[in-house]
Amino acid sequence: MLLFRVLFGFDSLVALVALYFFVAGLIDGSVSSFNILLWLAMLCGIGIVLGGSMLLNGKGHRGPASALLSVLAFPGFCFALFLLLVLILQPRWN
Repeated sequence: MLLFRVLFGFDSLVALVALYFFVAGLIDGSVSSFNILLWLAMLCGIGIVLGGSMLLNGKGHRGPASALLSVLAFPGFCFALFLLLVLILQPRWN
């Protein structure tokens, strides 16, 4: 149960970041009719992962629910680790 809650919390943060960038893109015009389908597919995929895991957990299938959440949590964790390493190591990009 603890693993599910941790993964769900982390995935919720990933979803909030994606939603923030979507709304910011709508405001500044970088999300347009050219790429709106990509954004909607990404946001629907995130919603399916979160909603599907809640549905599986509600039916008592905690293992598959955690596995579904880890599909989104693993890339999010890798990117967060990358950003942390960039902040700590301060690499030269030239």
